[in-house]
Amino acid sequence: MSRTQRLTASGRRRAPRPPAQPPAQPPRQPAARAGAARARAKAPAKPRRRFRLLRWALILAIWGALAAVVLLLILARDLPRPDSALDAGRRPSLALQDREGRVIATFGDVVGDPLRLSDMPAYLPEAAVAVEDRRFWQHPGIDPVGLARAVWVDLTAGRVVQGGSTITQQVAKTLFLSNARTLRRKAQELMLTLWLERHFTKKQILEIWLNRVYLGSGAWGVDAAARIYFGVSARRVTLWQAAMLAGLPRAPSRFNPRANPEAAVARTKQVLGAMVEAGDITAAQAQAAAAAIALPASPPLSPGWFADWAADRAGTLIPEGADAVLRTTLDARLQAAAEGRLVSLLDGPGAAAGVTQGAVVALDAETGAVRAMVGGRDYRQSPFNRAVLARRQAGSTFKPFVWLAALEKGATPEDTVLDAPIRVGGYSPADFERRYLGQITVEEALAQSINTAAVRLEMQAGGPRAVIAAARTLGIAGKLPNDASLALGTGDVGLLEMTGAYAAFCNGGRRVAPYAIDSARIDGREEAAPRPAPAQVIEAEYAAMMHRMLAAVVARGTGRAAAVPGREVVGKTGTTQDYRDAWFIGCIAPPGALGGTVIGVWLGNDDNTPMKNVQGGGLPARLFHDIAASAR
Repeated sequence: MSRTQRLTASGRRRAPRPPAQPPAQPPRQPAARAGAARARAKAPAKPRRRFRLLRWALILAIWGALAAVVLLLILARDLPRPDSALDAGRRPSLALQDREGRVIATFGDVVGDPLRLSDMPAYLPEAAVAVEDRRFWQHPGIDPVGLARAVWVDLTAGRVVQGGSTITQQVAKTLFLSNARTLRRKAQELMLTLWLERHFTKKQILEIWLNRVYLGSGAWGVDAAARIYFGVSARRVTLWQAAMLAGLPRAPSRFNPRANPEAAVARTKQVLGAMVEAGDITAAQAQAAAAAIALPASPPLSPGWFADWAADRAGTLIPEGADAVLRTTLDARLQAAAEGRLVSLLDGPGAAAGVTQGAVVALDAETGAVRAMVGGRDYRQSPFNRAVLARRQAGSTFKPFVWLAALEKGATPEDTVLDAPIRVGGYSPADFERRYLGQITVEEALAQSINTAAVRLEMQAGGPRAVIAAARTLGIAGKLPNDASLALGTGDVGLLEMTGAYAAFCNGGRRVAPYAIDSARIDGREEAAPRPAPAQVIEAEYAAMMHRMLAAVVARGTGRAAAVPGREVVGKTGTTQDYRDAWFIGCIAPPGALGGTVIGVWLGNDDNTPMKNVQGGGLPARLFHDIAASAR
């Protein structure tokens, strides 16, 4: 088929489209008219943008407010009610005084009288404001200037040396919050600070702070602290005393005048300087106050053992929830002497002899009043009271009970007893010297602490049961062995009960009960503390014989190292097997007088390891001598 025929068969071929023509252009306009047209086209966009910005700002503000409300609700969820926290309860306070009225220990929360600013010397609140919050009277509870100054001082010093909290903030923290350093607690502190500033005057806030701030030694408020540290009410503190109290809140432990007098004096001078800068006092007044600083005599080194023992015995005297001040029997001078002499011995000759611990008790022979109690080497390292709680073999300090039982069966100091080998059943005692003296007087047998004579006198008195009965009569309460070894002190006893039992050998035969509390002041009322009256349990004749024989122990026997020139000393030494325990218990009194002070000494080791040849007539007797020389 030809090309013509193919075209005819398939139909007419579509003609090609003409090329596209560009759209018609609008007529050109002058440039000025074109710019105006563009401006008119864009004009509506600017208001729309502003509207969008305002809308988003409003949305963000709403959500921000909601977030702030939620945050405040979260922070306030466990926020204490300020009006009820101002009257929050506290632990009842217990203050212990020595026999002269000086505070030696406190328990619970010690709070003094609530004072108003008008009750205090003007320089006491002035000192507090000068050193703690100089802009207190001007700021609204939060002091940006003081905060910035504290930050600058801390950055300059490279450490925290100045705080930025105002007195109002401290009140909020002290009354309502813990010391936790968290953002949550800080935010709550700020909320409560604003609440305090709104509901109280500045004077009231300062009064709350002065009455509630913690000042160390268990004292809350300036009145309690003034009584503990100076023995006076905050109503009567001097300028330097006020400055010392005002300096304590920064670091109550570090600036405590009882624990660190040097730091307390240095801090007091800083406070006086701050008062000069604030215009409260003159430089001359500050200088005079600094020169007048005179802290009371230091209290006993660590009367913790005595304080714990006294507090335990005060439970029945004090109604539940009541505050109390107890006047105790402690003699601060004798206590300090006992502690100091014991530590010196343990650090010196005791260390060389393998002695690591000791205990001392001193009590009045006529009444049983405990004048000193040392329960170990260092209360802070070991508060366990070895004078009361430890049970150790008594050794030969138990022999006076054997001699007493023998006297009550008819023996006399002039009678004789045989020092020779003896066997009772399977028991055969021997003396340290391993030599025998034959027939000696009963008095000399005690003076030389003869073991074989002790067993013979035990048998003569009626056996171990009779000796146990004699010991029980004088206050020995522990379990004792019912065999012949009892005569040599194989029973476990306590130092306090042994010292109390010896009082009857010094006071004419009266049993006394060791006690610690003379009187109690409860809610302002002072009452004498009840205590058992001394009871005559040994006939005066036998008591005089025992006193005479115990005097021979010190005059010419094993206790010669305990003698004190010009004083009458009676007592007994004690040493246990392998030198595990060494004792001396005795009494010191004016010549020819009954009574006096009974002092008991024990030396040994907590793990019961042997000492190096330490006997009762050695280190314990020497320690007794040194302490007895300090007794009144």
